[in-house]
Amino acid sequence: MSLPAHRNLSPHTACIYGAIDAVSEELRSLSLKIHEHPELGLSEVKAHASLTEYLVLKGFQVEQSASELKTAFVAHAGNAQSQTVIGICSEYDALPGIGHACGHNLIAVAGVATAIGLKAVIDQFGLPARVKLFGTPSEEHDAGKVTMFDSGDFQGVDVCMMLHGANADVLYTPFLALNTVVVEFFGKASHASVSPWEGINALDAAVISYANIGLMRQQMKPDQRVHGIIQNGGQAANIIPAYTKSVYTVRAPKFAQMEELMARTQRIFEAAAESTGCTSKIEWGVRIHGKYMKDILTNGPLAERFELAMSDLGLKYASKEEQRSKLSGSTDMGNLTYEMPGIHPMFNIMNLEGVDDHSAGLHSVEFAAAAARPVGHAATLRAAKALALTGLECILDPVFLKRVKDSFAEQVRAP
Repeated sequence: MSLPAHRNLSPHTACIYGAIDAVSEELRSLSLKIHEHPELGLSEVKAHASLTEYLVLKGFQVEQSASELKTAFVAHAGNAQSQTVIGICSEYDALPGIGHACGHNLIAVAGVATAIGLKAVIDQFGLPARVKLFGTPSEEHDAGKVTMFDSGDFQGVDVCMMLHGANADVLYTPFLALNTVVVEFFGKASHASVSPWEGINALDAAVISYANIGLMRQQMKPDQRVHGIIQNGGQAANIIPAYTKSVYTVRAPKFAQMEELMARTQRIFEAAAESTGCTSKIEWGVRIHGKYMKDILTNGPLAERFELAMSDLGLKYASKEEQRSKLSGSTDMGNLTYEMPGIHPMFNIMNLEGVDDHSAGLHSVEFAAAAARPVGHAATLRAAKALALTGLECILDPVFLKRVKDSFAEQVRAP
């Protein structure tokens, strides 16, 4: 992708653009290598090796994460004495059965490209700053970023940002807070024909829970979600089930709203156990190692700076209201945005014209194929340039960085 020809670039901008363009083919190869060898969360051994080896070659100091996640890493460069630290996240885990249908191969190189751009401008102009690239595993299943944060990996980071491929360009994505729950009911087995009255039916409790959650949806807000499955409903039709296991996911636009919805859902499970005579075991967060995912607090000043950079690169965003209606999901990046200023822009990997493409949605086979196409790579590098420029603004302008931090403090205080 060529540099914009319609305007004069500042020396700092030209440095970032040039550094990213110079490694375009290398990053394309790295992206395809990750795409061709999809690995599930916490097993991203090949992706971890490819990324860390490449970063060392590019002059980054790479360290193992302080967490116990073996496929996590922290790569840093710049002025080691500086107090201004720009954090960038890369993801590289795949989905079971459909590989990189969330485009994490592109997210991986987007983070690398952004870090390379920032390292180049810091080194060339002697800027008092550092860049840290966080290799964050298992976003799809284990909330790796939360584990890394709890281990202290993000200590001292001023802002933390990342990019995510999609089928639309969205800066203000309404990511939902998320938690999971595993519900086990314990009853008593008996012959379903000879003496069913001697049994306590654990499947009744599971079915009552499923039905009552369906009824609760009438009183749920349109942007809230509870969805799940009965994973184990019994062993045979002629045996009163003594054990069932169900798995549910609870989502809401804000973390506090999710907690309220969790409490309502919990009462349904408890009532189902009591009404059937079963006992129950209700464990929240089991599917993501005892963690939950918060909604994303999109930092206003950072988002505005990123939008300006993308505009200079030829993209015009829809209104905030329209953007908020396009995509919805959940990510562990949300937890980081409750701890430090951040943004999580979604960039269209289907075309460079800003036209939504509904032929391939996230977590589909079609999107996995799109994540390997050249246009997706071009879109990734364009977004990485804009993200690097956003980080650069935090380095060059202390007043801007203060605005970023003040806006974050106000968001966190808000109910």
